[in-house]
Amino acid sequence: MPVSRLMQFIRRAKPLTIEEGVNILKRDHYRCQYCGLDGSTSFENYLVMTVDFVVPRARGGKKEPRNLVTACRPCNLIKGRHVFKSFEEAKEYVLKRREELRQEWQKRMSRLKAHKTGA
Repeated sequence: MPVSRLMQFIRRAKPLTIEEGVNILKRDHYRCQYCGLDGSTSFENYLVMTVDFVVPRARGGKKEPRNLVTACRPCNLIKGRHVFKSFEEAKEYVLKRREELRQEWQKRMSRLKAHKTGA
């Protein structure tokens, strides 16, 4: 059987509709539920708002309001496909990882600045 024919039998989970996504953003007041970034304070913040599946679809998460939260793209990427026992555990992981990444970035930038001034 050709691959194209097999693809017809694969059932794919449907992503959120625009209306479903907007409803979650409104419910959460356009605020990232992980880091608190407020998408209503500037257009740039608004542009990075997404809807996150607390339990990822790839891990069996359902498209239900209680499994969906507003998240900025950085937090959504950091959380990725990890599965946590609770939203609070996910939030703790995301915030800890953000701080680790911030410290790595600061070290990298200070070395870059030192290299520029020494050159």
